[in-house]
Amino acid sequence: MSLGWLRKIAGGRRTQRVRRVPSDKSWLVEQRRREVAPVASVRGRGSRAKGRSVLGQVAQLGAPAWGRLWARWPVVSAGLRARLRWPAWAGASWARARGRLRAHLAPRLAGLAAAVVGRRRDVATTRPASGLGNAPLVAGQAPAVELPERGVDLVLLLAVLGLLSIGTTLIYSATAGSVSARGVGGSFLLRQLMYLTIGGVAMWQAARMDYRRLRGVTYPLLVASLVLLFAALLFGARNGAHRWIGVGSLTFQPVELAKLALITYVAQSLARKADRVKTFTVGFVPHLVVCGAMMLLLLKQPDLGSSVVLGATTLAMLFVAGARISYLLLAVLATAPIAYHLVVGTPWRMQRVLAYFNPEAYAHTEAYQFLQARLAIGSGGFSGVGLGRGNQTLGYLPEAHNDFIAAPIGEELGFIGVALLLLLFGTLLWRGLRAAIGARDAFGSYLAFGITFLLGAQALFNLGVVFGVIPNKGITLPLVSHGGTSLIVTMFLVGLLLNVGRRPHWKTAPRALVNTARKKRQRVRIAMA
Repeated sequence: MSLGWLRKIAGGRRTQRVRRVPSDKSWLVEQRRREVAPVASVRGRGSRAKGRSVLGQVAQLGAPAWGRLWARWPVVSAGLRARLRWPAWAGASWARARGRLRAHLAPRLAGLAAAVVGRRRDVATTRPASGLGNAPLVAGQAPAVELPERGVDLVLLLAVLGLLSIGTTLIYSATAGSVSARGVGGSFLLRQLMYLTIGGVAMWQAARMDYRRLRGVTYPLLVASLVLLFAALLFGARNGAHRWIGVGSLTFQPVELAKLALITYVAQSLARKADRVKTFTVGFVPHLVVCGAMMLLLLKQPDLGSSVVLGATTLAMLFVAGARISYLLLAVLATAPIAYHLVVGTPWRMQRVLAYFNPEAYAHTEAYQFLQARLAIGSGGFSGVGLGRGNQTLGYLPEAHNDFIAAPIGEELGFIGVALLLLLFGTLLWRGLRAAIGARDAFGSYLAFGITFLLGAQALFNLGVVFGVIPNKGITLPLVSHGGTSLIVTMFLVGLLLNVGRRPHWKTAPRALVNTARKKRQRVRIAMA
């Protein structure tokens, strides 16, 4: 197809018209034809210029011709419809689509043009002035479009405060009867209030600080958590496990610090490696090595539940970062024989699995807590028996204020209380994912997602144990169960979620100007954006 008509519309170089001359001047005709051959077009439908394709003819138009062509686009489109013999309905559809496209692209093209003009002006203003000579340019930055700053996520904050209120109330209700018989009434409540105060300060500080500072302490925090996990093995056992480090009357659980360290390390590493996370040796293996070292120390305590939560969180963060599915499946399949050996090769773990499938046969041993929790939840009904009126909390249900606190909630608050608990956790997960999606940088996005997934997985495991969905494991319910280190670190993580969701504009510290080429003072010129 010839594009001579397109060249005429665009106002580009046109074919010179050859005047008829007498036959004795045929040599002149041939010479003029050779002169205009590079720009000549052969008329006629379905024909093509010799030695040049249609795309080559289009590229020959040039930028000015394309500008004139765009200005006269209605005429061009009419010519296209006439040559291609489009039906009437196709022309109307094309006109509507073109109108919608123009309405959609007009504001964006205007913004792009304004940005280009602003950049040109900034470059022009950063050129050396006559009074400054060749003074070195210190700063020249084109205007950048940044995300607006949000306020504090009140929905997330209200959900967290609701979980803390339910937990504090039910801790007192579940322990008031048992501790009063010992003559130390209210001790659990006083300790919970003390932990809440410390955790509130930690959450406030985490919400105010620049969370990017965690990138600088990633490796010290990681090394400290590994050392503390190893040191916990050297202290005495409590309830048959080496999970705590005792300092006088205070105890510290290193696994809570390990959660913060692992999430920070994985988020920092994924943000730094970017697309290299798809590689096996650079983007996949280092994260599994660090997570595997933590899991190995946790299995030595033993703490299978926390190790599973940390492993699942690491794989989830790698998944959202773009790691290959085959690598993730390979990691899961590689750990399956190890998990089977840990369960089958350990007698008390195997008994818990058997009690899960046949709880009545182990009613007085491994399935005792689960059966009492089921009685508590079943007796609650729809609205519960009322606060402080539960029967299973009178010494029948062990750890009613800690790992099995969801059972007293179901007994005293009924189905309404359990539904409210699930709604608050769902809101926490929703706002956490929202903060991760709307983060200002990649590190904040991975950090928020890791924290959200960790809290969600921990809550899912705890509620699954109480409701009898999975075998018994010693995992606390975040923000609800009684605990010192767990509550403080969890509130600090929630503060980081609030921080990332707020996405504030952090001011960078001014850098000192160092000139090693010359020792004498120089005049410098600073161009402000």
